[in-house]
Amino acid sequence: MRILFLGDVVGRAGRTAVVERLKGLREDWKLDFVVVNGENATGGMGLSAAHAKVLLDAGADALTLGDHAFDQRDMLTFIEQEKRIVRPLNFAKNAPGVGARLFDAGRGRKILVTQVLGQVFMKRPFDDPFSAVDEVLKRHPLGGQAHAILVDVHCEATSEKMGMGHWCDGRASVVVGTHTHIPTGDAQVLPKGTAFQADAGMCGDYNSVIGMEKSEPMHRFITGMSKGRFTPASGEATLSGLFVETDDQTGKAKTVKMVRVGGRLEQSTP
Repeated sequence: MRILFLGDVVGRAGRTAVVERLKGLREDWKLDFVVVNGENATGGMGLSAAHAKVLLDAGADALTLGDHAFDQRDMLTFIEQEKRIVRPLNFAKNAPGVGARLFDAGRGRKILVTQVLGQVFMKRPFDDPFSAVDEVLKRHPLGGQAHAILVDVHCEATSEKMGMGHWCDGRASVVVGTHTHIPTGDAQVLPKGTAFQADAGMCGDYNSVIGMEKSEPMHRFITGMSKGRFTPASGEATLSGLFVETDDQTGKAKTVKMVRVGGRLEQSTP
């Protein structure tokens, strides 16, 4: 199975890049399934129903969220209607939607997509992500009903993301980090066959401070005070993410490559 994961979509620039490029990438790279993290797609904070539809219409098969999952209030109801959106497993117990779902990937194959929030340096105390993921993986062993499994680990600390990668090694096809918006250079296949990257980076304008216009975050760093709201940067965005090809029999990763398309970070394609 040929899987593409795209990191946090930030604002209009990120949405535009997905709309303009994803369908072409699906064709050129012969992709079977595409997962997009959309939690910053609406004004840099959350994902609205309208913008979720934009990303799905652009070619995403599934959308993951994050700690800003419900910053846009209409997502509270829309997530119950739109089954292609997955919220974090360990969000509030009464949160709408689900944190893991099996999707059809074509040719009789299924892929499980799940997401979990980390605990280290996060503003809210979320439930233990390791036990939450463990429960899901025990219910859906790799190579059984799930021909592939993708885990989006949304957290601050690269150490926690790496820990999750090793915790899932051999039990998931892909463990990929999101949230920090900065791509890491550690894409690899772990010893037992799980593709891993600590952070996929963002789909946004990298002439920014993690996707935001530079003036306000720099003002806060320099003065310790806020002057206004954060505004997503509006220059040409780079699509950042991870390409993984898995073995349909075992579900384990055969190849993994970082993806940088367009904008300031463009590099060679898979």
